[in-house]
Amino acid sequence: MKGTGTRFIGDHMQNFKEGDMVLTGPDLPHLWKNDKTYQDPENKKGVHGVVIYFPDNFLLNSVFRLDEFEMIAAMLKKSLRGIEITGKTNQAIREMMIELLHLKGGNSIIHLLKILQVIADSSDCKLIADAAYINTNKESEKDRMGHVYEYVMQNYQGKVTLEEAAQISNLSVSAFSRFFKSRVNKSFSDFLTDVRISHACKLLHETNLNISEISYDCGFYTLSNFNKLFKERIKMTPIQYRREFLQTFAAG
Repeated sequence: MKGTGTRFIGDHMQNFKEGDMVLTGPDLPHLWKNDKTYQDPENKKGVHGVVIYFPDNFLLNSVFRLDEFEMIAAMLKKSLRGIEITGKTNQAIREMMIELLHLKGGNSIIHLLKILQVIADSSDCKLIADAAYINTNKESEKDRMGHVYEYVMQNYQGKVTLEEAAQISNLSVSAFSRFFKSRVNKSFSDFLTDVRISHACKLLHETNLNISEISYDCGFYTLSNFNKLFKERIKMTPIQYRREFLQTFAAG
């Protein structure tokens, strides 16, 4: 409802803003991390979200074995990779979620089923985590990954090292490298670069900073390296990316 930052779901990371809507299946790692500006009380920035929790054995699974609920059952199975909900469906579900906050008893269950049916019927939904993603997180390891994410998000604009991340995780460097790649489906170095490039995209959208300033602000101290890595991941240069975004925005 309110807030901006970076969202992590499975092996996927992207910026989020007001209106972000996701359905995550059981045991799918997920984290919404607000921008640093929210941590300064002087900015007086608030965050507001609405979350519906329901167990994976919802209604003992018996209802979803009925033919009438076939589409919802299939959709819930897909949610193991996370589902992003956009467009008109996003607007409709947003209103329905707010209505659900004021319902109790059987009416709340019926309303939740209506929400799930709208999602199941919609073409405004896409899967988030890669098809090859396999969650190997154990419950006991969630805090460890949380500490690593926190370390990266707090420090990506400056110095971030594999050694310090390993130390935070109480693992050797080699053990941490294997642990991280098995959980996130990419190396720690690639993950760090993705976080920095994601921040660069945000700055290209929202500021008039020149490319050198953006490079430095994202933790890249060599402009040529920033341009190279940006083009590898986004398939265009930072200047082209900014130009395309501005043209698209102007056209809209």
